[in-house]
Amino acid sequence: MGLSSRISRPGGERGAAAPAGVLGGSLAFGRRGGFVEASRRLKLQVHNRLFETVDFAKLSALDPERIVAHLTEVIDETLKDEGKLITEADRGALVEEIKNELLGLGPLEPLLHDDSITDILVNGPGCVYVEKGGKLLRTDVRFHDDQHLMVVIDRIVSQVGRRIDEASPMVDARMGDGSRVNAVIPPLALDGPCLSIRRFGGRRYTMADLLGWGSLSAEMADFLRAAVRARLSVLICGGTGSGKTTMLNCLSAYVPDDERIVTVEDSAELALQQPHVVRLESRPPNLEGRGEVTQRDLVRNCLRMRPDRIIVGEVRGAEVFDMLQAMSTGHEGSIATIHANNPRESLSRLEMMMLLSGFSFAQRAMRQQIAAAIDLVVHVSRLSDGSRRVLRLSEVAGMEGETIMMQDLFEFVRARNGSAAEITGVFHPTGVQSVHAARLALAGYASARSAARGPGAGA
Repeated sequence: MGLSSRISRPGGERGAAAPAGVLGGSLAFGRRGGFVEASRRLKLQVHNRLFETVDFAKLSALDPERIVAHLTEVIDETLKDEGKLITEADRGALVEEIKNELLGLGPLEPLLHDDSITDILVNGPGCVYVEKGGKLLRTDVRFHDDQHLMVVIDRIVSQVGRRIDEASPMVDARMGDGSRVNAVIPPLALDGPCLSIRRFGGRRYTMADLLGWGSLSAEMADFLRAAVRARLSVLICGGTGSGKTTMLNCLSAYVPDDERIVTVEDSAELALQQPHVVRLESRPPNLEGRGEVTQRDLVRNCLRMRPDRIIVGEVRGAEVFDMLQAMSTGHEGSIATIHANNPRESLSRLEMMMLLSGFSFAQRAMRQQIAAAIDLVVHVSRLSDGSRRVLRLSEVAGMEGETIMMQDLFEFVRARNGSAAEITGVFHPTGVQSVHAARLALAGYASARSAARGPGAGA
């Protein structure tokens, strides 16, 4: 009997459309062969009986314990009618799976409850990957078919008032816990619906966590704390999945509680702990192409909201011009992230984005604006062993002719005898004195000039 978006009643009679999520899928038990098929048939029978006897609108409002008790009762009745037996462990697994199908995201629910998973990547109904510890791992989680996966995607996007269909086959959305979702369906996705979930719903990490993982040294953490307290404007650069947003969250914890912070994001991911925070999120255009609110619109508007600091989740377009203006005209101490492979490249990308803002500037004028706005660049990276480290702390030291001058203050030096499986190394201060040494000292940084291995080379 094929499983579809309509559930067959016992005896072969076709019933009305089933509630979203009431579909057959992969089994939580992980067994194969005849048992899998028998369990799948049992689950379908339970679905049919629930569909005939339960008001699903009321079911979702019940206490979880009452839902489990009711599902167990229906399963036992179905088994009794069929003259079959099932172990207690398998009964519990079946109850959990059906509950996930009815009220959650089906086969993805166990993955969403695992805080060690940072990304869930669904490449069609039979291929699900996760990222753990910086490494991509294939799981045995499966959807029954494309329709089953589409039910889950529809459930996610409908919760945030979005839609996905052939007329609009791509969607960005945000789940209730803050996780970022991207979905692409046919005809754009050739091998079936694709779903990507970047998770932010787990525990929020602190600088102490980064220190415990060896992502940076204690002296670097002290320096960053003083830099935020001293109101240096910080740019965090790195590649996809390198930990830029995590670093931004950690740095934002050092902002004093008596300051007003306005955050601007394309998709809300930040979790600031201060009491005085205003969160702004951009809005895409509707199906008629109207109603779009860009990050640039939000940055320009937040200047009228009397912020002490502006935090931009990711600089990616024309908003860079207004952000740099704000950083250099009274909003020092602002923080932003950018996709770039090193500190020097991050400044070049800012320059390129300024050209995309629609205005024509002389190259020297653009670089002067960048040099006046950005004080410190934090370069984070995910290495080949899956670890994430701060590779370099660099500061902008002004202009010399047509060139923005940069100097490295700290760097990660990889051990020569290390292996690709486990990268080791040490964090070194370069010995270069910060141009902001006086401000850092006032902010409590005792080592404004590090006693290190000698003068370091500029970036």
